[in-house]
Amino acid sequence: MFDCDGVLVDSELLSCRAMADALREQGLDADVPYVIEHFLGRSIDVVRRHAHERGVRLREDFEQRLHATQLQSFKHNLRPIPGMARLLERLDVATCVASSSALVRVRYSLQVAGLADYFGANVFTAEMVAQGKPAPDLFLFAAAGMGVAADRCIVVEDSISGVRAARAAGMTAWGFTGGAHHAGAEEVARALIHSGASRVFTQMDDVAEELCGTVARCEGG
Repeated sequence: MFDCDGVLVDSELLSCRAMADALREQGLDADVPYVIEHFLGRSIDVVRRHAHERGVRLREDFEQRLHATQLQSFKHNLRPIPGMARLLERLDVATCVASSSALVRVRYSLQVAGLADYFGANVFTAEMVAQGKPAPDLFLFAAAGMGVAADRCIVVEDSISGVRAARAAGMTAWGFTGGAHHAGAEEVARALIHSGASRVFTQMDDVAEELCGTVARCEGG
């Protein structure tokens, strides 16, 4: 299982910039590091609760306006994580996407990045379950949808909440810090390990070598 933002596509920095701008427009003092610290890997409901607790009521169409801004940025700037297409081309096991982002955004991101065909209908988002990450609901729902037992799943995540969700679901969690938003962030790697990740990678080619060398069927290796 792959998270989307920051794992499949290098979107987190673009997304966080758009969210920081949108939150400031609503009166919440937020910059990119603030958004990364508080909202990375979390659902929009978490953002609304966080703002409400600080006396800021986000407008009803906040999510729709934010997504429109993010998708416009993605159209011109979004790229896949380096090495991601090579990994997906080699893997000969069931794969899926499990993301906190809205389904329309995830599908658009995959399409723009040229990764959509690798997953087909196997895309699961927090909109489909009662509770998003760090609750295990999304990963358990995805596993059921794929017909795979939880203890046979490996989740690749870039966020603490995602790693915690994977571990709560009884799955193996691998951390990934190769996105632009984590550049050089050794403390993030330590935090992912502390949250339950058994491994942390900075390059997707290293993820591929680990998967193909130990647990997965791969073509050409």
